[in-house]
Amino acid sequence: MSKTLKDIQNLIKEERIEMVDFKLTDIDGRWRHLSIPAQNLTQSVMEQGIGFDGSNYGYAPVENSDMVFIPVLDSAVIDRYSKIPTLSMIGDARVIDLPDNRPFDQYPRNVAIRALEYMKETGVADQMVIGPEYEFYLFDKVKYNTDYFNTSVEIHTSQAAYASGSDENNNGFQVLPGAGYHNSLPTDIRNDLRSRMCLAMKEWGIDVKYHHPEVGGSGQMEIEVELGDMLKLADDTMSAKYVIKNEAVADGITATFMPKPLASEAGSGMHVHMLLFKKGKPVFYNSKGYAQLSDTAHYFMGGLLTHARSLCAITNPSTNSYKRLVPGFEAPVTIGYAMSNRSAVIRIPAYAKTPDKKRFELRNPDATCNPYYAYAAILMAGLDGVSRKIDPHKMGWGPFDCNLYTLSDEEKAKLTGLPTSLDEAVAALEKDNDYLTAGGVFPKRLIDQIIARDKKSAAAISKLPHPMEFALYYDL
Repeated sequence: MSKTLKDIQNLIKEERIEMVDFKLTDIDGRWRHLSIPAQNLTQSVMEQGIGFDGSNYGYAPVENSDMVFIPVLDSAVIDRYSKIPTLSMIGDARVIDLPDNRPFDQYPRNVAIRALEYMKETGVADQMVIGPEYEFYLFDKVKYNTDYFNTSVEIHTSQAAYASGSDENNNGFQVLPGAGYHNSLPTDIRNDLRSRMCLAMKEWGIDVKYHHPEVGGSGQMEIEVELGDMLKLADDTMSAKYVIKNEAVADGITATFMPKPLASEAGSGMHVHMLLFKKGKPVFYNSKGYAQLSDTAHYFMGGLLTHARSLCAITNPSTNSYKRLVPGFEAPVTIGYAMSNRSAVIRIPAYAKTPDKKRFELRNPDATCNPYYAYAAILMAGLDGVSRKIDPHKMGWGPFDCNLYTLSDEEKAKLTGLPTSLDEAVAALEKDNDYLTAGGVFPKRLIDQIIARDKKSAAAISKLPHPMEFALYYDL
């Protein structure tokens, strides 16, 4: 049941809330926030909104940057990370346009909403259900410098094998590189912290499926959530990252969703499971199809694989993303699909057998993405495949029921790979973005902004001397 302003005002009174904190998403996928005294949450706020400067969020030029946001009442949750009793809510951005403030079409949440509306207009489905997997690292300490005379990173994590000789937080139960998956207590020193994270996520309305240590021996973790509506899961992705980071800080350590913080360990992805429904019936199921998937499901996969390279500029928008997408670490590098195969971009879980759970996962995304843009772009790529009836098998993309990492060089040469750099992904997006603008889902000016920001990020990194360059070239 949707919450009303009266519901929220009653909650404020019952919980003795003193401040209401509004969280908005910038173009890069970071939360920004603004707080008001609780008694100021009135009907006028719901009608007129609260003003903010859109240029500082990466959307609008300075000369035309006045915007307002309207509280999303259903997102209200008590924020335990503030010492002052605080209620947290998401805000939806609007353009100041008399007599009404119309939704701002570049705002991430509005893009996701429009993508879902477009899906319904196509008649393919009326609901998209997704399930992201949150992988992240927990470190005791992290120090980094990008000063003129100091470019360095130093990480300490007491569970890593290299810490066996350390006097700091050393219990003698270290984890070898790549050997962290499902290790038990007392080696799993973060079990209780993950449990606290999951309980806190539940308070934020997030349905947790399970948690466990991941492959990376230096503190990699995973929390997987239950399948749910795409828009809610986009909201939940923002909330989950917020909760995980704050719970780590409360425990005296730090959490990062960087795709590849450590060169020798597994990277952290955000695999996205997906399936469609129409009038309550699963669209992706066919008992006689390959992996029990329908023709529509195969066409949807065909769209994802057709646009996989350009999608990466949105689902993997950091230079660090491409340090994860390399062979040998269970990260996908090849454009293709298969059952139970973690070396392909699309994996079809063998354990999902019932019609209402029959799905596949896209394995390349990572959590440096803006989840609203990423999930919307995934949907748009899939719908394009359905409309064009792109058969992934006829296109030569599988099914690859083999370990793609172990193919011969001759066989690998026949395959198409994901981009190996952010520059390569951006170049692909520049050439291939019509599927995103269909139905007015992604405004062209937003795509141009994403491309410009990705280029700026890649250029900034390319100019910095890397410590490895000193190891390789200093004495030449």
